[in-house]
Amino acid sequence: MWSDLPLFPARASTSAGQVDALYLYLIAISAVMSLLIAGLLVVFAVRYRRESKASRLGASNGSMRLELIWTILPFVVSMTVFVWGANIFFHVNRPPDDTMNILVVGKRWMWKLQHLNGRREINELHVPVGRAVKLTMTSEDVIHSFFVPAFRVKADVLPGRYTTLWFQATRPGRYHLFCAEYCGTKHSGMIGWIVVQQPEEFEAWLGGGVRDLSPARAGERLFTNLGCITCHNPESKGRGPSLQGVFGSTIRLKGGGIATANEAYLRESILDPQARVVDGYDPVMPTFRGLVGEEGLMQIIEYLKTIGPKAEKS
Repeated sequence: MWSDLPLFPARASTSAGQVDALYLYLIAISAVMSLLIAGLLVVFAVRYRRESKASRLGASNGSMRLELIWTILPFVVSMTVFVWGANIFFHVNRPPDDTMNILVVGKRWMWKLQHLNGRREINELHVPVGRAVKLTMTSEDVIHSFFVPAFRVKADVLPGRYTTLWFQATRPGRYHLFCAEYCGTKHSGMIGWIVVQQPEEFEAWLGGGVRDLSPARAGERLFTNLGCITCHNPESKGRGPSLQGVFGSTIRLKGGGIATANEAYLRESILDPQARVVDGYDPVMPTFRGLVGEEGLMQIIEYLKTIGPKAEKS
């Protein structure tokens, strides 16, 4: 019945029920405390009004029992909120291993999305019901925020950084997508839809229509056209380290220290290659800032994920 009220959108993901339960618990605590305080104010105001015959003698100097009650009870309630909230936080920030990955770029004033088979969408995202979906997101200009009320998920989309968000839809249908961070004059028009389909219907949609190159194939083309393969040649020792199986590996850095070759590290190495140089190599790589856009960076990283087995960690 709650879905008929504007303040209670449909619960259409595995996280929605957990978030709603915690929210209602917080509302209940606030309501109980508000009524208790307001009730005591009324009782004391009436009982001890100016003409009241109530005794004002024998004021208590304190009660250990009362002190323990109003110390322990609020502590237990606050710890319940903390543990419950932390459990939900870790759940929504740790996607499963078998997610369907989608690339998202926010731009004033639209959402550009691409599936890993090359199918593109603007302001609309098709996903299958019952399948965990992970979004890797960045912005081309200002801060945006990817918000799907029916899924109870929201994440800021930042320029110069990757953020992730995951959800698993539980009900087929069309659900509103909003930008929840003011991003300029047409912020209110930066809206879209999440279209949740049955798995067979989604596979038919994904395989149909016009498709671009997959992000990995497009990234391979960029990697070659920009001349990256000249220095990062896996067949021979080049001026730069081999990138065979680099994604997810541990990199030893020049001057000491280590780094994990995740999306953020690879992006930084393309745009600011002098920031963290691989041990054993000279800082000779030029920056590609301004030569590769955000979509191109995502495509190159997707290509790097595919070139060879994961390297052994040092």
